[in-house]
Amino acid sequence: MLGNFHDNVNLLSKLTLKKIWNAIQVVISYIYSRISNKPTHFGNPVSVSIEPTTSCNLRCPECPSGLRSFTRPTGMLHPDLFEKIVTEIGDRLMYLLFYFQGEPYLHPQFIDLVKIASQKNIYTATSTNAHYLSNENARKTVESGLDRLIISIDGVTQESYESYRVGGDLEKVIEGTKNVIKWKNKLNKKKPYVIFQFLVVKPNEHEIEKVKFLGKELGVDKVAFKTAQIYDYEGGSPLIPDNQVYSRYKFNPIKGKFLIKNRFFNHCWKMWHSCVITWDGKVVPCCFDKDAHFVLGNLNKDYFNNIWKSKEYINFRKSIINGRKHIEMCKNCTEGTKVWT
Repeated sequence: MLGNFHDNVNLLSKLTLKKIWNAIQVVISYIYSRISNKPTHFGNPVSVSIEPTTSCNLRCPECPSGLRSFTRPTGMLHPDLFEKIVTEIGDRLMYLLFYFQGEPYLHPQFIDLVKIASQKNIYTATSTNAHYLSNENARKTVESGLDRLIISIDGVTQESYESYRVGGDLEKVIEGTKNVIKWKNKLNKKKPYVIFQFLVVKPNEHEIEKVKFLGKELGVDKVAFKTAQIYDYEGGSPLIPDNQVYSRYKFNPIKGKFLIKNRFFNHCWKMWHSCVITWDGKVVPCCFDKDAHFVLGNLNKDYFNNIWKSKEYINFRKSIINGRKHIEMCKNCTEGTKVWT
């Protein structure tokens, strides 16, 4: 509870009049666009995900990075490109997530990238499988100014953990978590805000209470439960949990197949408040475009504001308003199905 308070205070401390005004513009733009059915935008994104790398050490079964199934190239974000991005949009940006696909800590200069953003007073976060949180990396992470550290821990036994995190070692995850908590205490730091993220799948759904206990025992600030995206879900999957609270899908006996539980609307808040930038500078609409099929611009060739207000972006937002069900990546989108405890 105290950690949550400190995290909120930390986020608020990074606000400026320019960031607040930009957020107001984004909300007004979204509301007006929904009412008028015209894709209008007055501001800049308040949240951006930047991909340090597509490389990963694990082979998770529903992840393009883990499956090595990308049609786009694997590589590392260049520091010069990153500096260009945060220089252009950092003064209005509230939240920067160092993650899209891949394992961020495989980037040799990842912690240096965090420092650059932190020095610009941007709230920073990352998501990691925690296999590279050695004692040294944990110390550097705490010292870097990183505000939020999301650790994927999808099981409390090696058997359940590796049923999804194929090739992973649960002991390394626990050890890495201990290292971060240790250095927070040693350096008397309130951040990063450490979150255990538990992807609920059938092999681990019986461990929900156990991971809560483990998180409390280790001293993490929050335990979050996330529903799993399944690519070929209609025929069912051994990963779909029985507990409907933590499932994105529900079997429809009339149609004889699994369907997404959420209602489908012709709008998307993400298209107004955020975007994703790949390691090689491509701007794509959101985290569901894992293979970068909908490239709206390239930051190696253009300025962010030109891309954000471009004809391509306007047309994409318009296509969302006119018929989101016709966009392939949107068909499996269940935004808002993360359960926090």
